[in-house]
Amino acid sequence: MHDFIIIGGGIVGISTALQLKQRHPGADILLVEKEASLAHHQTGHNSGVVHAGVYYQPGSLKADFCRRGAAFTEVFCREHGLPYEKCGKLLVATDELEFERMHALELRCRENKITAHRLSAKELKKREPNINGIGALFVPATGITDYRKISEKMARLFQELGGKIMLGCVVRGLHEENKGVRVLAGKNAVKGGFVITCGGLLADRLVRMMGIETDFQIIPFRGEYYRLSARHNRVVNHLIYPIPDPGLPFLGVHLTRMIDGSVTIGPNAVMGWKREGYGRVNFDLKDVFGMICFPGFWRVIHQHLGVGIGEMKDSFYTPGYLKRVHKYCAHIRSGDLSPYPAGIRAQAVKKDGSLVHEFLFAESERSLHVCNAPSPAATSAVPIGKFICDRVKGKLNA
Repeated sequence: MHDFIIIGGGIVGISTALQLKQRHPGADILLVEKEASLAHHQTGHNSGVVHAGVYYQPGSLKADFCRRGAAFTEVFCREHGLPYEKCGKLLVATDELEFERMHALELRCRENKITAHRLSAKELKKREPNINGIGALFVPATGITDYRKISEKMARLFQELGGKIMLGCVVRGLHEENKGVRVLAGKNAVKGGFVITCGGLLADRLVRMMGIETDFQIIPFRGEYYRLSARHNRVVNHLIYPIPDPGLPFLGVHLTRMIDGSVTIGPNAVMGWKREGYGRVNFDLKDVFGMICFPGFWRVIHQHLGVGIGEMKDSFYTPGYLKRVHKYCAHIRSGDLSPYPAGIRAQAVKKDGSLVHEFLFAESERSLHVCNAPSPAATSAVPIGKFICDRVKGKLNA
């Protein structure tokens, strides 16, 4: 019998486990992960960007979590000798429409109390000789790190405090009882006084195991990347992002300086036919059947059909993919690209076809479930963990 069981060994689950143990030193806390290692999925397949919070609705959980999370991430990395660099981000406008949208982003930065500087074309060229644009917005607070290493360090701290980690155990059942929740994980049956799930790509299935009614489902979107050849490692000095179209849910293809010194291009956003399908060809019958039986899936397809077809085409046609980058960086050629692991975005979609952009939670008497933890979840892992711990405290004291 454990006091708390956390399901999910990504950065959100690990951060929650560590903070819960710090608050309750004498509690028996177990972290359960289905893979043989931690941070195996979304945490280990992201760009490593420490976001400043430029895009998010003022007053939203995303805006608050991101701003505080960026500061926590920097402090944690400095304190524990983990890789971190505050390289800054440039949002580059290449035409008059994007320049107008850039002004709206500048106002959003002010509302979210994020420092941002508008640059002229000349100032942009001085900072980034290889980047073309009629102007840009410079956000100095944006950084880069390695979230897998952060997760591993948090897990070690959790274990040093007496926390337990159980790897390689797929959760097959959750049953709430009078004095706790029985968890069937792998060949084990364990019980916790309170259960927290941070399941990422499988979040909806864990909620349904508890018998909690929901009106959403996780739809996976693949984000495909390329790595530039080593001779282009200094092609940019900052992170280079396009000005996003506010009518679309994703930010567009960008140039990302990685913490290891390399530079990646991506991601696009194509429909994933397997929730954990990182390979070029990926398909899972159970995942596909679940999607096509969900009315929200078809509504999303209908709403974004044209964009989806374009994304799919450019996924297989490299010149089309590169054309997006050539808007602001004409130096890259097809021969400069090498394969790089894809990421999978766990996008919560409601039955009416609307995308859930905010954090989403569900709960029962003895459980709390993170149903949707959208980007910037890795940046925001510490504030999210604090939020979960506060919410659990409120439930237990009620």
